[in-house]
Amino acid sequence: MANESLTVTAEPRQANGKNVARRERGKGKLLGVLYGARKEPVAISVDPRQIARVLHSESGHNTVFDLSVNGEQTKAMIVDWQYEPIKGALLHIDLKRIAMDQVLQVRVPIVLKGEAAGVKQQGGILDQVTREVEVECLPSDIPSSIEADVSELVFGKVLRVSDLPHAGKIKFLTEENTVVAHITSVKEEAAPTPEAAAAEAAAAPAEPEVIKKGKQETEEAAAPEGGKEAKEGKEKDKK
Repeated sequence: MANESLTVTAEPRQANGKNVARRERGKGKLLGVLYGARKEPVAISVDPRQIARVLHSESGHNTVFDLSVNGEQTKAMIVDWQYEPIKGALLHIDLKRIAMDQVLQVRVPIVLKGEAAGVKQQGGILDQVTREVEVECLPSDIPSSIEADVSELVFGKVLRVSDLPHAGKIKFLTEENTVVAHITSVKEEAAPTPEAAAAEAAAAPAEPEVIKKGKQETEEAAAPEGGKEAKEGKEKDKK
């Protein structure tokens, strides 16, 4: 979706060199690359706040904005971006030149609207399986999102890509039978019956009891032998 109110100003920079990159980042600049429209890629540096405004806009990274590089104006989109893993600051950005008369392939988020009957009346849970759909359209026709009404969704009914509303200017590239959302239930573990509990207890290992019993048998076997030796000792004393 084009957004005339968003303009990004970029400056060309040397593509290679860690010292150059370090110096640009030290100035608070965000490093990036601009390519597309059958032109040579250009290494650029931009104000990260301008890029953040684009990413946080209604259409996010699908926003088509005005880009100025050395006084040259072009339409552009963000195609890739990286964040610094610790502080979370933008680290690198890839921009693409856009021709407004040529179709694009982009991914658009799916937003579910309404309260599903399967949740409200049947006690189920709404499970959104697919959260983005790939579409093809002109840059000016890119939607910020595709909304789908799930109020009629019940157990046994599935919302698919083919059910998503869209204007004739947009073509879905994602397989039309792809499941978007459905109603699921929570499986509760049933409590065991008394019979099952008794059977489980009977089948439990009895190793400690066996060991104890074996010890008792050993002591009992040793007792007679010890008694016999004591008796023989007494008879010898009498003699």
